[in-house]
Amino acid sequence: MFTLENPLVMLYVRLIGWTLLGYVLGKLLPKIFTTYLGKALLFVGVPISIVSFLRQADLSGWIVIAPTTAWVAILVGAGLAWIWIDLGVSDERFGKLSKGITAREKNLETNPSMEATLEQESAWSGATQGSFLLAMTLGNTAFMGYPVSLALVGPQYFAWSLFYDLIGSTIAAYSVGIALASRYGSMSSGQKKPNPFVSMAKTPALWSLPIGVGMRFVPLPTIISGGMSTIAWTTVTLSLVMIGMQLSQLRTLRNVKKALTCLSIKMLLTPLVVGTGLMFFGVTGEPRMAMVLQMGMPPAFSTLVIAQAYNLDRDLTVTTLAFGVVLLLFTIPIWLWLFS
Repeated sequence: MFTLENPLVMLYVRLIGWTLLGYVLGKLLPKIFTTYLGKALLFVGVPISIVSFLRQADLSGWIVIAPTTAWVAILVGAGLAWIWIDLGVSDERFGKLSKGITAREKNLETNPSMEATLEQESAWSGATQGSFLLAMTLGNTAFMGYPVSLALVGPQYFAWSLFYDLIGSTIAAYSVGIALASRYGSMSSGQKKPNPFVSMAKTPALWSLPIGVGMRFVPLPTIISGGMSTIAWTTVTLSLVMIGMQLSQLRTLRNVKKALTCLSIKMLLTPLVVGTGLMFFGVTGEPRMAMVLQMGMPPAFSTLVIAQAYNLDRDLTVTTLAFGVVLLLFTIPIWLWLFS
């Protein structure tokens, strides 16, 4: 079972091997190299990969279910997260009330500043709530989701993962993600809020989707199609290297308890609930597996960019990113066992 011919073993060898290589390179090379690699993949590698893989993908069936499922998963995850936050805030208020009563019974007048301190301290500040909910919205469905889907489901059903990412996760990032950040965070003075429509228009992957669909019926010379395929698979590998380089730049892992709760909802509970629900709509087999894998991806690294821009809880964001990548190695076999 655990041989190199096993797709899961091969996936783990690539995930761990290339990510570790990226981690080492991230420690050795200047930070600017990660930025250059990210831009090269975003503007060249990913668009060519989308066009190349779409030429091989099967677009038959109700593929519109993929982005619909993405939005349902985002709403379900956000709803479950909001319930947990509400419970945490309520418990915190009850605890503060109890402390306040106890303090008064012990003549708090001897140290009046203590009560003010108790009122100001909050484990569920607005910034923390924003980061918690943001992690539910933005999954790493591209740079990590694509390699996992291609390895376990194959290029034939890649379109399900692609539609889930581009029409679901990507649009949600520039709409729901920015809305949450604006609601719970605050930007520095003089900094302009990004226009979500302009941001989406500048995303090459979204433009690659209609181009790739249109080029499915355009015959290309073997050398061109072969070259595109080589670039596509190279992009998959470099995406994992870039993730390792980004992980090497993370600092200060705090709020572990909140991070693990957040990841449990996003990477375990939401895929289980929504993936099971797909069965009642006749979605099974590889299409369902492709979407469940995308639902179970860790938070995207763009959450850190947004958290920094809107002054959210950076420590919680960093911790969810780091632990999410590790947790993925344990959740993939669960989805293969339940939904394969």
